[in-house]
Amino acid sequence: MARIAGVDIPNHKRGVISLTYIYGIGKSRAQEILEKAKIDEDKKVGEWTDEESGRVRQIISDYTIEGQLRSETQMNIKRLMDIGCYRGIRHRSGLPLRGQRTKNNSRTRKGRRKTVANKKKVTK
Repeated sequence: MARIAGVDIPNHKRGVISLTYIYGIGKSRAQEILEKAKIDEDKKVGEWTDEESGRVRQIISDYTIEGQLRSETQMNIKRLMDIGCYRGIRHRSGLPLRGQRTKNNSRTRKGRRKTVANKKKVTK
């Protein structure tokens, strides 16, 4: 397995697909990286020479990826929570923040159902 940006990328897959294993690199960015490195997209990672993988590493070092990107994202969420804006409050309470309905769905965000017992009526 080739190791790029602290991530083991699979040797038996095409370069474009293998690069998407790195957090912060999608398919279009992977294509862009391979184009800059002058590597054929269909070439498998195991077939790359040391020079080609070095060029890929050099190009990837220009992007914000992996741990740096994760911490940046977390800092952005923390900032929203600290200033107390609507999105920050929704993050804090674990609810969806982009206008979705919450009466029926949003189980992914809210977690498992918490059943609340009914109040018993007093009979006279």
